[in-house]
Amino acid sequence: MKKMILIATSAMFLSAFSVSAFASGNAEHGKAIVEKNNCAACHGNNFNSPIDPSYPKLAGQHQDYLVQALKGYQRGVDGPNGRGNATMSAQAKTLSHDDILDVAAYLHSLPGSLVLKK
Repeated sequence: MKKMILIATSAMFLSAFSVSAFASGNAEHGKAIVEKNNCAACHGNNFNSPIDPSYPKLAGQHQDYLVQALKGYQRGVDGPNGRGNATMSAQAKTLSHDDILDVAAYLHSLPGSLVLKK
């Protein structure tokens, strides 16, 4: 009986984890956030042509990378895996966890010019 309870508990835990691990975000809401925060001012209207070559192209970028980058800007340079950029930190700190997922889903959905080598 204890073994069955352990198996059932483990299965529930793993299924809950896997659902949250693959949460994709709402691209339409992400588009609204990106427009409201005027991200195109630096990253370009199509998010493929930033105004400065040192700024990243965001269109088509991997969703998990975008999530981690925005969380890094929220943590700041002193946080674990943090990033330091005054503009991006100020923008990212206004975002909730769900907002970050939504922004990442939107930017990932855009056609990009990133080159992936295999």
